Amino acid sequence: MSKKIESHLTEDRVFKPSKEFSKKARISSMAQYKRMYQESIDKPGTFWAREAKELGWQKKWTKALEWKAPYAKWFVGGKINVCESCVDRHVREGRGNKAAIIWEGEPGENVTLTYRQLQREVCKFANVLLARGIKSKDRVLIYMPMVPEAAIAMLACARIGAVHSVVFGGFSAESISDRLEDCKAKAVITTDGGYRRGSIVPLKANVDEALKRYKDVETVIVHQRTGDKVTMKKGRDVYWHEEAAQVSAIHEPKGFDSEHPLFILYTSGSTGKPKGILHTSGGYLTGAYTTCKYIFDMQEDDVYWCTADVGWITGHSYIVYGPLANGVTQVMYEGAPNFPDFGRFWDIVEKYSVSIFYTAPTAIRAFIKAGDEFPDSRDLSSLRLLGTVGEPINPEAWMWYHEKIGGGRCPIVDTWWQTETGAIMISPLPGCTPTKPGTATLPFFGVDAAILDETGQECRADEGGKLVIRKPWPSMLRTIYGDKKRYRDTYWNDYDGMYTAGDGARTDKKGNFWIVGRLDDVLNVSGHRLGTAEVESALVSHKVVAEAAVVGRPHEIKGQGVVAFVTLKGNAKSSDALAKELRNHVGTVIGAIAKPDEIFFTPALPKTRSGKIMRRLLKELVETGSVSGNTTTLEDHEVIAALQKQVSGK
Repeated sequence: MSKKIESHLTEDRVFKPSKEFSKKARISSMAQYKRMYQESIDKPGTFWAREAKELGWQKKWTKALEWKAPYAKWFVGGKINVCESCVDRHVREGRGNKAAIIWEGEPGENVTLTYRQLQREVCKFANVLLARGIKSKDRVLIYMPMVPEAAIAMLACARIGAVHSVVFGGFSAESISDRLEDCKAKAVITTDGGYRRGSIVPLKANVDEALKRYKDVETVIVHQRTGDKVTMKKGRDVYWHEEAAQVSAIHEPKGFDSEHPLFILYTSGSTGKPKGILHTSGGYLTGAYTTCKYIFDMQEDDVYWCTADVGWITGHSYIVYGPLANGVTQVMYEGAPNFPDFGRFWDIVEKYSVSIFYTAPTAIRAFIKAGDEFPDSRDLSSLRLLGTVGEPINPEAWMWYHEKIGGGRCPIVDTWWQTETGAIMISPLPGCTPTKPGTATLPFFGVDAAILDETGQECRADEGGKLVIRKPWPSMLRTIYGDKKRYRDTYWNDYDGMYTAGDGARTDKKGNFWIVGRLDDVLNVSGHRLGTAEVESALVSHKVVAEAAVVGRPHEIKGQGVVAFVTLKGNAKSSDALAKELRNHVGTVIGAIAKPDEIFFTPALPKTRSGKIMRRLLKELVETGSVSGNTTTLEDHEVIAALQKQVSGK
């Protein structure tokens, strides 16, 4: 039986950057990209030193890279304050009155913070933390909605050298206590509540519940967002605004070692012991800064909006650290993309003249399902660049995004990266890279990516295998917090000295990278190894399908059968005839081997609040008929309940 992952999808549509875009872009030709890429691989120390020095170090490093697999140290001996590089530096350079964060709450209120105002708020909160006994290397858990104070809390921790661990505001009390236990946090920063689809999420109450299990937290700082009454424990719990009123707005940032820990971020969705990814200061910030600069082609007058949550790595790298290090103006939005309706995102783009928009394929597919009338009735002409993040985008969703949101004029940067990589690893550069719907195209500077087979040989074009990174990069994770063995076993065990991403992928004849799905999600059908992403993409290429999720289940003849969950567009009606048509459609696009054995039509798929489809729950459902795994991150629990009835009744 072949151990290679098969890839059958072909895509011939190519979109070259317009001459007008290329002329103004930071990287304006493929020749320039290739020259810089080659230098970044051959002389990484020279390349990254040039990028890093733009960040404003308190002490220059003595050596750019020290590498003893699987441990890297970047900018050895250098001292930097990450917060100073993201905030104070811009005030010094004359951007003090420039808008740093334009925030809109779900109910509709808005606040603009200039870089000078942001500096003032961060300094005050840094002094609050110090007054509460928080010091360098203490762990601080942050559990907040998408409010400016979340970014302020992160930056204040970075300013004093405390290590923040942000927990997504949709997680449960149990998830909080697990993370508190793992990182041994000394303080928690939270809010009374947060808005989500018109309801209030009781964040402080969840923290209280978590602290019944983990009792070593000395301080809980509560920001008032909703004004709801909460329980405050005397001596431990304090209000943000009351503490901030008692401290100075001046704080001198001290330089920390380049390898000083910046944050721990727990990877989501898995069961068992939380996996705390540790990122450090100088290398991480260099990666976030440089990818923002080149991939989003950030210019002085841009208004940038990443729709992620600060609870995820995308929020760390592409809301807080990367954009602010670049001195850009950015939009933050608190609520759901469909509140009060699916026009909310496009209202925000129009209202604030957003020029760079970065969102997830799952959100794009939800917009497609909602109907074209929402973007069609808004003025989106301010947009000049679009991006996608989170999972591979299927070609038809890419085309809709290109035509409906970008008006056919905006380049799309389809980005591949992970919590562990810290920054984008594979992506087009919008001024030079010819794009194809569905591919993340080429590696970013300093990223030596390859596709290997089980024996460690490099795969040929259109031959699927394991995606690996063969050389260290600045923003790479340094370890799994408190568990070096797990770090080595998880990421460095497959091939000597190489990072294994856990994704299956292929390259085409032009060298473009196509992600075909998580290796855990590869289906073994009659000896053929198929990536679920390709089967899903084939289904979504049908004119009536808005979204699809594909999982495998045991099959006594084929090894694994293919089960598809399909959401239809608009007024399309499900039927046995349509199920047959979709099976045949997959057969035409990929081949008979990939035809789903069963198709379940569903009005919605189980997703996290960040929009990721929870395929592991679907897999459990088709294998056992029920779901007993962790569902605390689900956006809507009723979706699973309805699917359970459907699957057990068929």
